[in-house]
Amino acid sequence: MAGGALTKLHTRLTEILGIQHPIISAPMAFAAGGKLAAAVTAAGGLGLIGGGYGDAKWLEREFSEARNTRVGCGFITWSLAQHPALLELILAHSPAAVMLSFGSPAPFAPRIKAAGVKLICQVQNMEHARAAVDVDADIIVAQGAEAGGHGLVRSTFTLVPEIADYLAKVAPATVLVAAGGVADGRGLAAALMLGAEGTLIGSRFWASAEALVHPALQKAAIAADGDATTRTTVVDIVRKIGWPTPFTARVIKTNFVNEWHGREAELTEPALIEREMNRYLTAMQNGDPDNTGVWVGEATGLIDDVRPAADLLQKIVADAERLLGVSIGVQI
Repeated sequence: MAGGALTKLHTRLTEILGIQHPIISAPMAFAAGGKLAAAVTAAGGLGLIGGGYGDAKWLEREFSEARNTRVGCGFITWSLAQHPALLELILAHSPAAVMLSFGSPAPFAPRIKAAGVKLICQVQNMEHARAAVDVDADIIVAQGAEAGGHGLVRSTFTLVPEIADYLAKVAPATVLVAAGGVADGRGLAAALMLGAEGTLIGSRFWASAEALVHPALQKAAIAADGDATTRTTVVDIVRKIGWPTPFTARVIKTNFVNEWHGREAELTEPALIEREMNRYLTAMQNGDPDNTGVWVGEATGLIDDVRPAADLLQKIVADAERLLGVSIGVQI
């Protein structure tokens, strides 16, 4: 265990990953770099670098930024299938875990397991959960639609216990983690009560000091509430990223999103999409939230500041411990 002491929230997740607290940071594409992953690991959780859409130079740089801290990496599985050499690149860094999401894990699971690396499969429904069990996933992350970024339509509050019941019957050794809408100690406590043994947190760490996110976009998220988000395909169409159906992205309803949501067919016109892609990417780089996508989930209504990831993690854990009334050495 990290720190050499038994954590108050001692679960099978902390055991299997050798961490102090049952928290994993989500491998958010373009936002979860080496500094964020390393900060979460140093604070007692496990940080994951976002594999994104297959940029080898970016991944090498971000693993270097982690400075030999024990971190993992997450991949958009259908994109990894287009760049399979990236898996070997990552395995060469001896990651603590590799997470696969948004596609069949079957082509990559055997290699990850053979390398002695923990396999995490993020799932969005029961079909995905069954596929993860079939490839002997060590950890399954049940992601509800409340989450920022890509996902499906099941909610965290029902998906997690349903998968917990399923695993208890068919794969009791598999560890379950909850994701989607978790941003504070209440969310962690609720995840444990629903049958998970930890949580994967995205949006709250997106609004951290170490995240690769423009401060103006973080400020826009702080000002928003959960009602200000929506699920859409506009942010993928404009970037010319062909996400498979039925996945959609949850983002804040910025002026850009509101302008094009419902007009997706128009946005595919060649001259128009070039103009709008330039608008979107320039605004993302320059911190203009009105003209780009702000990639947070419904938990944006629970975010009121930007702080170091370690501070966020420690408060989440302390609040969960208080709510659960646990004491040192008690196993959840």
